[in-house]
This record gives sequence, structure tokens and C-alpha cells, in this order.
Amino acid sequence: MAVSGRGLVDPGAPVLAADDEGFARGRAAFETMRVYDGRPFRLEQHLSRLAVSAERIGLEAPDRGEVARLAAMALEHAGLADAVLRLYWTPGSPGGEHRAIALVSTIPDWIEEARSRGQRLVSLLQQRRSVPWLLPATKSTSYAMSMAAEAEAKSRGADDAVFVDADGIVLEGPVSNIWWREGDLLLTPSRELGILAGETRAALLELAAEDGQEVEEGGFTLERLLAADEVFTSSSVRELMPVVSVDGRRFEIGPAATGLQALLRASAGL
Repeated sequence: MAVSGRGLVDPGAPVLAADDEGFARGRAAFETMRVYDGRPFRLEQHLSRLAVSAERIGLEAPDRGEVARLAAMALEHAGLADAVLRLYWTPGSPGGEHRAIALVSTIPDWIEEARSRGQRLVSLLQQRRSVPWLLPATKSTSYAMSMAAEAEAKSRGADDAVFVDADGIVLEGPVSNIWWREGDLLLTPSRELGILAGETRAALLELAAEDGQEVEEGGFTLERLLAADEVFTSSSVRELMPVVSVDGRRFEIGPAATGLQALLRASAGL
């Protein structure tokens, strides 16, 4: 782990004060990305989103160069070719300085097994975050609701959730974006719905266009998702995750998820 003002720090060492609002109130920004062969995927884009999230929750802008330096330091010390890199930006103690933290961890073992079998989702009601005070598209450490959604999904016998608003419009997952295929057309909720536009989502939009695939972004109903030919999710750490059921409706693992996963890995140099 690397921390601003301190350099490399043992992962077990304390780095946050109890009165830091990043801890006390969840008022901190963060980014998570996959590391391929020692290289953080779309690091510059993640740093840009970190700055946007910081501004929206009222924090000073992070020094991009310093955060990137801490990330490189933490990765070199960890010595992992393939890993997860998390970047945090907190306000620090009242009257103190903001703090950047770069943390490196291993890729969870369960991901590849889940990818091979596919995941089961349940739909959960969620408010659409389309007005500024609801912090649309902001990645903050206030993650209790996302964790509660995952727990609720598991209590219903599923692996994860997909959020749907009161009008039945599909939004996103607790930590992922949702996609589905209708014939040759790919669909995914648009950013105008207040979703967090993931960097893997952005990469897939670029890759699909380069591959000649048609993608439509918009506000789509849960009924349309349930009528799809194929469903999958995307996120930085999990990459593309095939979905084999939504609210009990079964789906087969299809060619879109498999093909785009291969394109994603290729774009990362693998």
C-alpha cells in the first residue's frame, strides 16, 4: 500500500483517522481497476473519474501525478502481474490535508468459476439518480446500500442484483453495468439515467463499434430485458460476466459476452 505523504506503508498499518469523513461518513472518492501484466487498465480514465467524483462530493481535486505515482509504487512493491488496484481520495481529518491511498490486492478466486457458469440476478427497486443532489455517476465510498443489495440478492437464492426504478426502467447492478442482446443488437442503459458509467462499459462501447457491432443506449424496461436473447454484466474487476437468469427467467451464455470478453482481454494486451 502507498499513501500520500508517507510512501509505502504496511497494509496492516493505520492510515486513516477516525474523524476522517471518508471513514466517518463515507465522503470519499475511489476507483477500482484491473491490472494486466503489471499495467492498470485505463488508468488515465479512472484518474479523470476520480477527480469528477471528488468534485461532486465537495473534495479538493486530487493531484493526478501524485496518485499515479502512488499507484506505480504500490504495484511495484506488490510484485503482482495480475491484480486489483484501488485508489482512494479522502478529505482527511478536519483542518488537515486530503489523503490519497493506493491499495493492491489479488484477483478474487471466485470470478473465473462464476464466469464459466454464469450468474443469477434478481431485480430490486432503486431510485433513479438523475438529479444532481443524488450524485449521479459518482463513485464514493458510501457503499452500504450496494452491499445490502448483494446480501438481499443472495437471500433470494441469486448471485447479484440489477436495479430497476419505480417506472420499471433497468438501471445497473450494485457494482456493475448491465447489457443484453436482441438478435444482433446490443443494449445497455444510458448515462442519462444517472448510472455509474463504468470504464469497462466505456471500453466495450469502443470495442463493439470497432468490431462493427450495433449498440443502443437508452431507457429500457425490465420486460424488454427479460425478453432478451442473452444478458451479461460488466465491471472493472469482474470484466464481462454472463447472466444465466433474471428473476427466474433463464438465459444461455451467448456469443456476445464470450466475444466481447476476448476483445477486452486483447485490448489489455493479453
